[in-house]
Amino acid sequence: MSRSRIRLFGLIISLGMAASFGRGAEAGEAVPVDQAEVIAVLPHDPTSFTEGLFYQDGALFESTGRLGHSVIRKVAPETGKVLAESVLPDGYFGEGIVAWHDKLISLTWRSGKGFVWSYPGLARIGSFSYAGEGWGLTHDDRTLIMSDGTPCLKRLDPMTLHVLAKLCVTAGGVPVRRLNELEYIHGEIWANIWMTPEIARIDPATGEVKSWLDLTALQENVNSFDPDAVANGIAYDRENDRLFVTGKYWPRVYQIKIPDRKHLFNLQ
Repeated sequence: MSRSRIRLFGLIISLGMAASFGRGAEAGEAVPVDQAEVIAVLPHDPTSFTEGLFYQDGALFESTGRLGHSVIRKVAPETGKVLAESVLPDGYFGEGIVAWHDKLISLTWRSGKGFVWSYPGLARIGSFSYAGEGWGLTHDDRTLIMSDGTPCLKRLDPMTLHVLAKLCVTAGGVPVRRLNELEYIHGEIWANIWMTPEIARIDPATGEVKSWLDLTALQENVNSFDPDAVANGIAYDRENDRLFVTGKYWPRVYQIKIPDRKHLFNLQ
């Protein structure tokens, strides 16, 4: 099935299911829903088909998709200026990225191949293979965490990049599909759900969705009729306790906080 047909199919399904995912309605058990409060707005390249995002060493690192347009770049958050950029080889659709020590690791969509880059220099220094699709990447203290569009996340050995274990994600007992861009925040895995404005906050021990973060207002503020212009991109500044979100083709990056459940996190 082509990407465009998958996109249209996903949009149809999402229109009917986004609200029920966020409220656990299918399983009859409500999952808490948090609303994002914007506290700063930063520039973002509106031509970026954002697939991966993280914040480190004072910069945003972003991976973009689409054949012939897939790049990995280092960006100044305050200005949106591209500080460094590398282009993926021809024929590869860029997906998630993660930094591990002096390396940056990136996925591609359906090629079964990832790339290893120098960090922060972004020079391509290696590659690796994996089964299935590549979507999002993040890490905890011990492993890389990968999504592939299914309800199950994979834990990878950060040195060999082999699969060590799987974590299947559920909300009120219902498998959560289309887990996409990932970020590890305060002991939780956060995941964009493709074609919805929702972020799942996942218990890394059980796979249960503890709560949802609703970005509907931000997505509507983008005011785009492009069905691809969905929320996708979570970046956490650990040093300054700041949370950023954006989306595909979004002209802005939003620094947000969660006022209703601030006792859980001090995301200012």
